[in-house]
Amino acid sequence: MGSGLVTGLFSIPEGMAYAAIAGFNPVAGLYAGVVPAIVGSLTSRTVLMVTTLTSALALTSQSVLSDAGLDPKDAGNVATLTLMAGVVMLLMGVLRLGVVMSFVSNAVMTGFSTGIALQIITGVLKDATGYTPEGDNRLVQLGDWLAHIADWHLAATLVAVATIAVWAATRLVRRLEPVALLVAMVAASVAVALLGTNVELVGGIAHIPAALPGLSAPDPSAVPHLLGGAVAVALVGLAQAASIGPSVPNPDGSKSSVNGDFAAQGLANLAGGLFQSLPSGGSLSRTGVAVSAGARTRWAGILSGVLLALIVLVCAPLAEHIPMPVIGGLILVVGGELIWGKRHDIRLVLRTSRLSSAAMILTFLATTQLPLQQAIVLGAVLSLFLYCVQAARRARLVALVPDDRGRWRPDDVPERLPSGEVTVLYYDGVGFFAELPGIEKSLPPTDDARGAVLILAMRGVPDVPSSTMTKVLRRHAQDLHRSGGRLILAGVEPGLARSLKAAGLDRDLGPGGIVPAGGALFDPLDQALSGARAWIASPDRAPGRD
Repeated sequence: MGSGLVTGLFSIPEGMAYAAIAGFNPVAGLYAGVVPAIVGSLTSRTVLMVTTLTSALALTSQSVLSDAGLDPKDAGNVATLTLMAGVVMLLMGVLRLGVVMSFVSNAVMTGFSTGIALQIITGVLKDATGYTPEGDNRLVQLGDWLAHIADWHLAATLVAVATIAVWAATRLVRRLEPVALLVAMVAASVAVALLGTNVELVGGIAHIPAALPGLSAPDPSAVPHLLGGAVAVALVGLAQAASIGPSVPNPDGSKSSVNGDFAAQGLANLAGGLFQSLPSGGSLSRTGVAVSAGARTRWAGILSGVLLALIVLVCAPLAEHIPMPVIGGLILVVGGELIWGKRHDIRLVLRTSRLSSAAMILTFLATTQLPLQQAIVLGAVLSLFLYCVQAARRARLVALVPDDRGRWRPDDVPERLPSGEVTVLYYDGVGFFAELPGIEKSLPPTDDARGAVLILAMRGVPDVPSSTMTKVLRRHAQDLHRSGGRLILAGVEPGLARSLKAAGLDRDLGPGGIVPAGGALFDPLDQALSGARAWIASPDRAPGRD
């Protein structure tokens, strides 16, 4: 009960602020903590995950609607986007596509998260200081804001600074740390009211009704304009939530499921979209608040939504008296904490490799200068590029040489194939087409290879068809054949063996040229070795077509 109450109270300043920085009605941010939180907690496989509005989802949703030429403040457009994002999330869960998130690299996610944090900060500079920065992108706006300190409104700036100071002081008290944002919001708002400070209030930009969220009808005409954007919103929500399961294990010892969490978020958005909610996803900050407040079951998230609804019914008029500089100060804190929390990841990426560093920096720049849905696509492409480069670099050939006890030990690839002898090479790779030119180049030359047999052990290569691999193997088999030698493939997975045979490679290799995987680990290699020695000893060598 206590953790649910704390989480529900925390949803008031954070939900309103996230909606406000993205240009939505702050009420929609409040409502995102009601129905989505209840449905998400009821169905999620990660027991303690709280599903609600996040900063990244708010900004991405605003970017998607604006890029489609739709009004972000139109309830029909918001409902349509929320429902469509829910459908995408649900489908990804049902189709078990959670593995897709593993292809988004840490470097790309670090750059994206840091860029989102900067977007959060620049989005409330006007509320916090009264000065609206100018510029075509977030970095320019931040520079313009710093260059015009003299134009900051004194009253708004002092209120924002005081709010941050109260937050910092509250965090020093360990028991109050989970509700420091709430304490700062209440204390600063009361002080502004008592002192009569002239600053903008929430009531000046939105009316907060003392009522439960009502039904909101989607606008069917907006569907064609939001197809791509809904996928982008869904991917942002899913990427954020995918990190919660490993970070917050289930107290009852049960296993979480990325696919189950995807489906739960889809259901939460399908329900929330019908009740005036913005797109929602697993919130690491809200989940962290619940855990810090003592949450042990999914009832913490369920009660947070129920209690927030009751708070809105009773205290909604009071929320209109919250000063905008107070919300601006709180969001500056949230953005700053996000950047500070990423410092270890940033340092790790910078120390890992230049390629990873470049991917992180490019994603960060794209997030601060492009529409977020475009930045997401760029990040996905960069992640795929990093994977391809790493896979191609990893691939190699390793010579296997028997020792005195008959055990195989790794060695360097020989510079040539000894005539009349068997050479065994292990292919350590995944058969990816980009790695094959390097593999082909490292194969020993076939000159003077009369009577030589090259056994290529391929036990670890996945059974994924590759026409490039077939061409490389055929070329080398034919070169060996012309020099009087032979190529044998050992430990070939069934799927790969079928594709190689369908391409006619078995005819180039001759009888016993493809030894399928099966039995003990080294059985295929031993079988290939016996066949190679028998071929060398045979007076009539015929490796393939003449």
